[in-house]
Formats: sequence, C-alpha cells, structure tokens
Amino acid sequence: MEKNALIIIDLQNDFCPKGALPVPHGDEIISYINEIMPSFHKVVATQDWHPENHISFAETHKKNIGEEIEINGIKQILWPKHCIQGSYGAELHKDLNKNGIDLILRKGTSQNIDSYSAFLENDKKTETGLHYWLKGLEIQKIYLCGLALDYCVYYSAYDAVKFGFEVYVILSATKGVDVPKGNINKVLSHMKSLGVKIIEKL
Repeated sequence: MEKNALIIIDLQNDFCPKGALPVPHGDEIISYINEIMPSFHKVVATQDWHPENHISFAETHKKNIGEEIEINGIKQILWPKHCIQGSYGAELHKDLNKNGIDLILRKGTSQNIDSYSAFLENDKKTETGLHYWLKGLEIQKIYLCGLALDYCVYYSAYDAVKFGFEVYVILSATKGVDVPKGNINKVLSHMKSLGVKIIEKL
C-alpha cells in the first residue's frame, strides 16, 4: 500500500446537525469516509477540544456570535460555545468508524489561542506535532476531509503545503459553512493556487 494518510477533520457532534455549531449536512459525508478509510496507509482524526472559557467563544468576551475581534494581533471570529473538553458535543460522531483510526489529535486545547489547522495553532507558530508524526512514517501524500471545508479543512491544507506535503482535498467527503457568503469558492481558489489538488472522489 502507498504510504499516504487520510486526515479526518473535526467530525464531531457539535459540527453535525443538532450540534452547537452545525455544518449543513455535515453528517452526510460519514458513510463515504468510512468506505474510503481502508484505502489509506494511516488514518488521523482531529478533534476541537476547547476549555470552558475558550478565547473563540462569544460568551467569553460578552460579545455577539459572528463578531470579529483582535487578540494579541490575531483576528478571532467569535463562535458559540462548542466542543468543550469531555462533552458529548466534542465526541467524534457515533457513525464514524473509530476502529479505522490510527491517531486522534486534539487541538484548540489552550484557553488563549484557537486552532483551526491540524498542523498549527492560529498564531502560526505553535505546532500540533502532526507533521512530525506523518514524516516519521515517511508519509508525503495526505488527503483531507471532514468539517468544515472553508475553515479547519482549508487551514489544514494551507499548512500542510507549507510543511512540504502533497495535499488533496476530497470534496465528496467534506462540507462547508460558506460564512461569509462566497467563502467556499474563495478558499477553493486559494487552495488550487497553492498546489492543493481538489478531487471529487477518491
């Protein structure tokens, strides 16, 4: 088998319908992800894993959801409370095949910094260590899927390119929020310009 990896981004209850921060139809990609998992040498799943008063929560700042503020020079969109450490909302969706996963990586664990990407926190300096794990296994080719296409999948693809990986995004295995309107098309164009290969299916 080719040494490649599937990285499943944040397929958690809070990002699926009825969750705190739902991606429309976010649960509809799960059966296809389960189907393609065995095609990969390694499978990684990430989880947003936030403390109770996380910096990304509107409630933490007594501000409105969707507002954008700047903290320590980093722009921060304020979200509803989601993926609280140890909560039901933070759990991987029950229909995702956990037996096929080799590594679960938790991100956004520090109270004072958010983490969209599977590789770097939003300060663009603090590493999650994922690139070391992949390179230690001699994996150069990674395929991204999960939630949400125009946030955590996009930032993961962006950083993966910077770390020297050959990057693919599987459209049939991801869904976006398109906030603000047009965001999905914008990030798809940017990813293509970086050399990310956008594919419909495996």
